[in-house]
Amino acid sequence: MADLHPNRVRADNVPIDKIRNIAIIAHIDHGKSTLADRLLEMCGAVEAREMREQYLDSMDLERERGITIKLQSVKLMWKGHVINLIDTPGHVDFGYEVSRSLAACEGVVLVVDAAQGIEAQTLANTYLALENDLEIVPVLNKLDLPAADPDLHAAEMEQVLGTPVDEVLRISAKTGMGVEELLDAIIERIPPPTGDEDAPLQALIFDSHFDNYRGVISSVRVMNGRLQTGEKLRFMQAGAVHDADEIGARTPDNTPVQSLGPGDVGYLIAGIKDVREARSGETITTATGSASEPLDGYREPKPMVFCGLYPVDGDDYEDFRDALDKLRLDDGSFTFEPETSTALGFGFRCGFLGLLHMEIVRERLQREFDLNLIATSPSVEYRLTMNNGDEVIIDNPSAMPPSGDLRQIEEPYLKASMITPSDYTGTLMELCQSRRGQIEKMEYLSPERMELVYRLPLAEVVIDFFDQLKSRSQGYASLDYEPTGYEQGDLVRVDILFNGEQVDAFSTIVHRDKSYEYGRRTAEKLREIIPRQQFEVPIQAAIGGRIIARETVRAFRKDVTEKLYGGDVTRKNKLLKKQKEGKRKMKSLGRVEIPSDTFIRALRLDD
Repeated sequence: MADLHPNRVRADNVPIDKIRNIAIIAHIDHGKSTLADRLLEMCGAVEAREMREQYLDSMDLERERGITIKLQSVKLMWKGHVINLIDTPGHVDFGYEVSRSLAACEGVVLVVDAAQGIEAQTLANTYLALENDLEIVPVLNKLDLPAADPDLHAAEMEQVLGTPVDEVLRISAKTGMGVEELLDAIIERIPPPTGDEDAPLQALIFDSHFDNYRGVISSVRVMNGRLQTGEKLRFMQAGAVHDADEIGARTPDNTPVQSLGPGDVGYLIAGIKDVREARSGETITTATGSASEPLDGYREPKPMVFCGLYPVDGDDYEDFRDALDKLRLDDGSFTFEPETSTALGFGFRCGFLGLLHMEIVRERLQREFDLNLIATSPSVEYRLTMNNGDEVIIDNPSAMPPSGDLRQIEEPYLKASMITPSDYTGTLMELCQSRRGQIEKMEYLSPERMELVYRLPLAEVVIDFFDQLKSRSQGYASLDYEPTGYEQGDLVRVDILFNGEQVDAFSTIVHRDKSYEYGRRTAEKLREIIPRQQFEVPIQAAIGGRIIARETVRAFRKDVTEKLYGGDVTRKNKLLKKQKEGKRKMKSLGRVEIPSDTFIRALRLDD
């Protein structure tokens, strides 16, 4: 049957100078996924009747939250050219996905909201593209909005990014206005890939996910040589050899092809069941006549936030470990190692790039692998110097030794860049100063917008800083941050005791000046959350052996005198005394039941 779409042509054996590899980068909610939808429509990759919003966002979680979590690649045809497009996430916590995407591209489409202008993550992604030596096509999106001011924000882009105003394209991804001109600009401005078809095969895995039926499915970019179906392949870092069962391109459905040449982007299925053999950054070559050197791959991301994850049912531990292995393939930016808690049993200490990243990973584990998990309080990595001069790094507060053994404790700091309408400057400065922040820069980007740069302790940012930032600026401020190293601090460990027993999952490290307030608020919050037991439960916050706060969960009490009718008062006193003795015995033997959501609810101290 003839293909009726005018722009859809056969992609077989397209010359390398007709290929363009691009990524869409932007701040969160500036229209990346909507633009990807319009590009799919314009290039005829998806029929109109099959089109839906956020077409490339395959997870339910992405649709529910309206954000992109996973990078997605698709092959498009436009005027005889192949455009390999990668849609990337916008939130700072998923920056690793963006960096991996850029390694497979020669250029980027930088999208800026014409109503909001440049945001913090816009700058971060721009610098990332420049570091990778990529060509940038700047775009102002959402021109259909009444609040759009393209002239103002185009001038802002020229001032901040150095992009000439006349090179900034103006589009509306929602209505399709200007999208054809953008496709033409991609072909004109972005250089074609380079590569030697006669050289030994070198292909880079930039993403992978696990399929229960087909094993590992890897997204690959061929740098040199040709990747052929049925060929024996060697995975250079893993040292494993596998057959190429299926090679194909995403159009956006998986479409098998016989081979992929230099500059091509596609997928590979090689029957791999061990997820460790196809990590992102792996170099693929042929088993015979192979390349001598692997490609550079990726710099491993450094986790910034840590928490313990435990299965509610201890029998799920092995399934939980398998689930973490499979999800690690899909998201290489989190880490995990086994740990044991006296309160929660066996679990894993996991490291994440941020608090949203932690929430998403936990949610995916529960949805995709049918697990019921408890998450402990988020913490950061601390560097301890012992009295004997030894240096120890801990990410679990319960591992902190007694203060008498410590010479000093250092905590990680970061440089936080906030871009905000100037009306909210005062309230954001107050927020940063309340979190022990020190101002480094304050600069107007335009008369209405300014950039604030603060040095802040990471521990003060990971809990609810982002929520507070959005709340105080009515959603207009944006945040980006980068680590700057460690600094000494006056820090103490606050423990929470239930019925005299320490629950290690609630231990946390805070600054001494805030420890009393933190202990009091946590105890009050837990008193509201913990259900009443058959016996009285004291909740205490302690620093070392000193109690700094106490609340009590009252016991259920049965009216044991209900059956009495008159008679001597000693009968009533005897029943009450017997009940009191029973409660005392139950308190000494009883175990406090802590609901699984207590740990998450206890973190939100401002609720």
